[in-house]
Amino acid sequence: MNKQIVFYCFIILLSIKTVQAQTNNPVQAQIDSLDVYGREVFMPAGQYKWDWGQATMLNSMVHLYNSRPESEKLVYLDYIWKAMDLTMNDANGMHPNAVASGHGMAFLAKITGDPKYIEKANKIFADYLTTPRTKAGGVSHRTETIEMWDDTIYMISMYLLEMYRYTGDEKYILELLKQYRIHKEKLADKKWGLWVHGYDDDNDDYKDRCSQVGWAKMTPQRTSIEFWGRGNGWVVMALADALNTVPAKSSYFKTFAKELKEITRNLPALQDKKTGLWYQLPIYPNSTANFIESSCSAMFAYGITIGLEKKVLDKKTFLPVIEKSYNGLLGFAVKRDGKYLIPTKVCEGTCIGDRAYYFGRNTKEGVNYAIGSYIMFLIEYGKLEK
Repeated sequence: MNKQIVFYCFIILLSIKTVQAQTNNPVQAQIDSLDVYGREVFMPAGQYKWDWGQATMLNSMVHLYNSRPESEKLVYLDYIWKAMDLTMNDANGMHPNAVASGHGMAFLAKITGDPKYIEKANKIFADYLTTPRTKAGGVSHRTETIEMWDDTIYMISMYLLEMYRYTGDEKYILELLKQYRIHKEKLADKKWGLWVHGYDDDNDDYKDRCSQVGWAKMTPQRTSIEFWGRGNGWVVMALADALNTVPAKSSYFKTFAKELKEITRNLPALQDKKTGLWYQLPIYPNSTANFIESSCSAMFAYGITIGLEKKVLDKKTFLPVIEKSYNGLLGFAVKRDGKYLIPTKVCEGTCIGDRAYYFGRNTKEGVNYAIGSYIMFLIEYGKLEK
């Protein structure tokens, strides 16, 4: 009998209740409401596409699987199985946004031992090694032109960290660190600790119908000039996930801890006092053109919470930040629709431009990457010792 079927039957025997079981824990109830909305309404497994936003919500399904008791794991395993089997023919690692979904294949390779997932997970890494690079070796966010974006760090980290968890091979951690350092050299700002959105390596003003044409001419270094909230959120989440993965006594842990401290050091001062959230462009909280953005807020909160759990960030400084973030997300950035809890104030998919470009982006409700980041934050918030 197929290993997957055997394992599936084994889990069914253990499953004595469903994920929809009622709970007296308000945080768990909020997680359940977001989770059910994501799986039932916004992105059922049968609608999964091999891309970055989908990969972020898929990652929250992995986090839910890892955090739930055995009797409740089946619903998440089933979701991941269906999503990966549906996209088996599309699965590739030819650019960072494709690599992102590869964590699902690596997860199934680890959990099931099924050769088809092992083969695909390894093939994605082989693809990844052929992706376009900058002259310094940084992975290009695009295949059509050579640009580094801060988004890339999270997209590749989901996959590389899951491959490390699956194999124990440190080459995946070393690759993540290498890319982090190359990206940081071009994108990080010493004053703020935050990263600008992108860097152009090939002097090609590529017209993608998303970025503002000529953005790379804003500086002599051909970097963008704004610290976009969600772009920095991606980096913060990658660092937090790395801290949750590598051994606490390793040199890797010390490196990731140092970087998390650096990128989050100004976030308490930039947190909106009324809502407890952060802005689309975090360093302009007083601009009337700016707006509260929920996905970056959930991402920052997730990373800070793990920083507190790992005793990397100062509790006196950052615990009040997390409490404000939790209350703000639930008080200002969700709507209730029956049994569903739906993220609001979510900036749409965004490329690179000037200040007015970011201020002019539309906001949406729902959205897979917001659902995923909300869920992952609330899982960690529910575990936090206060």
